[in-house]
Amino acid sequence: MLVRDFREAEAIRTALADRGVRSVYLSDKDSIFDSQEARDLLLWLRACAEPEQDRLLRAALASRSLGLTLSELEQLNQDERSWERRVMQFRDYRSRWRRQGVLPMVHQLLHDFALPGRLMLRADGERSLTNILHLAELMQQAAATLDGEQALTRHLAELLGGEGQAADEQVLRLESDAALVRVVTIHKSKGLEYPLVFLPFICSFKAQKKGRAVQLHDGERRRLVLNPNEDQLAQADRERLGEDLRLLYVALTRARHACWLGMADIKVGNAKNSRLHDSALGYLLGAGVPLPNSRALGDWLGPLAVAGDIELTSAPVPSMQPLQDKQEAATEPHWRTPTRAAAEHWWIASYSALRTGEASVARPARRFEDAAPESPAASTVADDERESVFIPLRPGETPTLHRFPRGPNPGTFLHGLLELAGREGFDADSPALADQLARRCQLRGLTEWIAPLGDWLRQLLHTPLCEPEPEMTAPRLAGLSAFQPELEFWLEVSKVDVRRIDALVQAAVLPGQPRAELLPDTLNGMFKGFIDLVFEHQGRYFVVDYKSNWLGNDEAAYTRAAMEEQVLKHRYDLQYVLYLLALHRQLKLRLPDYDYDTHMGGALYLFVRHPEAVYRDRPPRELIETLDALFSGDERTGEEATGQPDEESSNESA
Repeated sequence: MLVRDFREAEAIRTALADRGVRSVYLSDKDSIFDSQEARDLLLWLRACAEPEQDRLLRAALASRSLGLTLSELEQLNQDERSWERRVMQFRDYRSRWRRQGVLPMVHQLLHDFALPGRLMLRADGERSLTNILHLAELMQQAAATLDGEQALTRHLAELLGGEGQAADEQVLRLESDAALVRVVTIHKSKGLEYPLVFLPFICSFKAQKKGRAVQLHDGERRRLVLNPNEDQLAQADRERLGEDLRLLYVALTRARHACWLGMADIKVGNAKNSRLHDSALGYLLGAGVPLPNSRALGDWLGPLAVAGDIELTSAPVPSMQPLQDKQEAATEPHWRTPTRAAAEHWWIASYSALRTGEASVARPARRFEDAAPESPAASTVADDERESVFIPLRPGETPTLHRFPRGPNPGTFLHGLLELAGREGFDADSPALADQLARRCQLRGLTEWIAPLGDWLRQLLHTPLCEPEPEMTAPRLAGLSAFQPELEFWLEVSKVDVRRIDALVQAAVLPGQPRAELLPDTLNGMFKGFIDLVFEHQGRYFVVDYKSNWLGNDEAAYTRAAMEEQVLKHRYDLQYVLYLLALHRQLKLRLPDYDYDTHMGGALYLFVRHPEAVYRDRPPRELIETLDALFSGDERTGEEATGQPDEESSNESA
């Protein structure tokens, strides 16, 4: 529908709504604060801010948007318990308002009163619901700069009173434009195209009247004449007709398939003479000559129907019959049967997703301080101590990391401190690092650990990570210049049997040592992970992982054999091999002359409770290159390396 202004749009939309036809006005520039919903929202906010005030609460419950029936409102007068429930309900809204904001509070109110469903039963329900949600968003934005509920209600009241400047976000939002009749002004339709166009008021015009000011154009200048004479009125009417003709051209050229024009004789006021010729369309049809009578309109329009593309029909008899929705016939459900095999199982795996069976490694007798439960028959390789163990300090005892709480939460806490140190450049004397350490301890009730953890962290950062070598000095965290904490990696992997990976690792890393085997599974898709730290030192690249495992009461418990036991127990061997594979792939892409034996420093596992407890290993070159080929899809390489291709894998290869 193309119209000239809002008045015409309202007339056609009202007629459509009376007949159950939904429409949307795409040229609406009204302010959201002029709507009924804005006034109702003010009542809601006042009641939520002061639910104990009977007058405010009753006004909110009686609001049009809330839609309570008269019987429901009367029950509040007769039943004291019903009234108390409403008071408590609005007190809850106030609490939510203070905790989460006004927008969540309004959403809760809409839900409690089932307003979305109830509003959609009304002809203007979608419009009303859109306005409420729009207003709630605006109030949430305004609340960021206002202090308290009363300030926000005053702000809304001022906007309803016309105070404050209008903004684009205050213009009414469109409720929807899907499956609706679109009502657009001719001005806004310029340059657009619509499948079907209706021009119900195309014969209308606004004639210049005596005694009213007019605007005249003198070349490029425009002047306002307050008391125009006859000549000036005639000039203004000619200019009006020229603008109407331009708009008529725009309106008639918007349709893609068909255009309907509403034609009728036009009379102004009580006058009996026709004024159709003063409209743009009447001027074109009659060349400015007045229509003799209403029956002569057919003589004007008759010649237009000769071409065949134009049809003249009488207007249908007005009817209030509502639009009947088409009821689609119920059909039996049917579905297609795929002609191809189902898609392969593609997933994103990680080290923690690999599962182990019953561990075959012999473990020493459990110490009485270790309260961690036994691992189940099937668990992930990342399982560590599952319960936090707190060992109270003895009177006068100096806190050490061996007495620091054990378990996943304390371990995460220590890991977070090292991650924070990495972001601070591993500067042991950083004031920001010391401040964050103290804050984190205070937050967790570990105030007595602030000084011991500070000393431990400084010692750990300055302790050599490995023994010096002929062509390399010993690296220290505090002296690193090229490093990347929390390095994320993604590796493509296609139909790789995890047992094949396990066999390769067990044969090359600590061979002959018992450990839990991986359960059958297939990696197909992507393999991702996060490496605690990757650094370069004098041309060599290292993978670092922080481990908070508790191995004993003092430094003497952190032997090479004890660390190997932890590596085998938790399958850290598999973890650092996969991490080194990711680093190997990266270095191959980034270093033109990359060589594994020259550039790969290996894996450093820091058992951080003892700063000098570092487990270092560099797996054989053949293992990393075989895994690289296996992950790249060369299954033959992997089978030859293990020497144990299983029947299922052989069938897949075939």
